[in-house]
Amino acid sequence: MPGYLLKQECVAVAGVADLHIHSLLDRQQFADPSGEAAALGISSAAWPLFGLVWPSGVQLAAHMGRRPVVAGERILEVGCGLGLASLVSHRRGALVTASDCHPLAEAFLQRNVKANDLADMTYRHGNWAEPAALPGFAARAPVDGRYEVIMGSDVLYERDEAGVLSGFISRHATSAGEVLIVDPNRGNRARFTHQMMALGYTLVQHSLMDLGALSGPYRGTLLHYSRSAQAYERTLN
Repeated sequence: MPGYLLKQECVAVAGVADLHIHSLLDRQQFADPSGEAAALGISSAAWPLFGLVWPSGVQLAAHMGRRPVVAGERILEVGCGLGLASLVSHRRGALVTASDCHPLAEAFLQRNVKANDLADMTYRHGNWAEPAALPGFAARAPVDGRYEVIMGSDVLYERDEAGVLSGFISRHATSAGEVLIVDPNRGNRARFTHQMMALGYTLVQHSLMDLGALSGPYRGTLLHYSRSAQAYERTLN
């Protein structure tokens, strides 16, 4: 046994086929025998969070199920966890790369790719901090290149005074592109929006509400950031 317990569940995503997902049994699961997660700054309390189905992830998956697939458009999911939005996008034919910093995220993602009879999906290690600051980062294939769409769900869980996430987005977003964040109305999005505006982005917000959410009524916001190539150029001057 790997030291943690699993379950299989059928996750309903509005507008698309259900997903068959292998996930952790609950938030009490933990196994880090080699200290790999600890070396990446993942505490025992935070360790199981990547391996659970979260309502915000379901909301992002539903949005990507409705969003038109654009030929040649590259999509990156940050903090993917179980990668529901990536799985939905991949199934619909999008060029998607899933990323997370958890050492087990890739294994769970590939297991769920197979569980849903999908072709292989690209995964990259995606710690938002500068790679040079991370022990052992070079041993993993990091996120590289630039993407027309960067998406994430419930990723604004820290104050992030230094703008680590927005800095990561800046390194991997194309000059004119979109950033899609589903946020369960945490208190950190005003600061994140200020950081994104400094990068030339404008924001359109869409309220989300689901009375049939996994853990009771869901209320959140889809944050849709976009910028033009001209706005990007102005940030360079």
